Amino acid sequence: MFGGAGLYRDEFFFGLIADDVLYLRVDDSNRADYTARGAAQFRPYADRPHLSMKYYEAPADVLDDAGQLVIWAQRSVEVAARAPAAPARKSAKAAPRTRAAPARKAAVGKRVTRKGTPSARRRRSRQ
Repeated sequence: MFGGAGLYRDEFFFGLIADDVLYLRVDDSNRADYTARGAAQFRPYADRPHLSMKYYEAPADVLDDAGQLVIWAQRSVEVAARAPAAPARKSAKAAPRTRAAPARKAAVGKRVTRKGTPSARRRRSRQ
């Protein structure tokens, strides 16, 4: 997806690590904490900086304090838990199936051949 590692708590995707940077999930309840510290948004596409996700870089002072980091991570887990479930992705369309030729039943002791095969031509020449 983005070349990083995803962070989960149970089924909740609450953070990621990309290019040695920790990003935590945000919403309106905790975004101000990140913007007040000048945290950068996660932007997975360098060529499209206008696209961003709901993840912000964890501030350096939070990373230096394990207790604070746990609190910030727990808030991000809560944000992920409140988020609506992502719609189910449509699976890739399966290749169209081609209809198999119907199986031919062979009479006991006789080989079933198709018209035009060497065996069928030999049989016709004997008749």
